[in-house]
Amino acid sequence: MHDGHDHDHSHSHSHSQTGGLTAVKAMLSYMLEHNRHHAEELRDMAHKLEHQDKDEAARTLIEGAELFDGGNEKLQKVLEMLK
Repeated sequence: MHDGHDHDHSHSHSHSQTGGLTAVKAMLSYMLEHNRHHAEELRDMAHKLEHQDKDEAARTLIEGAELFDGGNEKLQKVLEMLK
């Protein structure tokens, strides 16, 4: 249920210095925004579950979104370190 975006997550990479820091920052920025989008999707689903009286499932889903938030805070911190 990922409307509007592709989920082909390729993880191939090179250890050459070409692009180096610029490439890392670009990928981290992309991943941060992508993860923020997923956290919002999880919150939307939790809201729908609440309306179906699935409160425990909704709370657990919110906890999952909060874990995304924690990871996103770390990604943001790394981006700030690399400026």
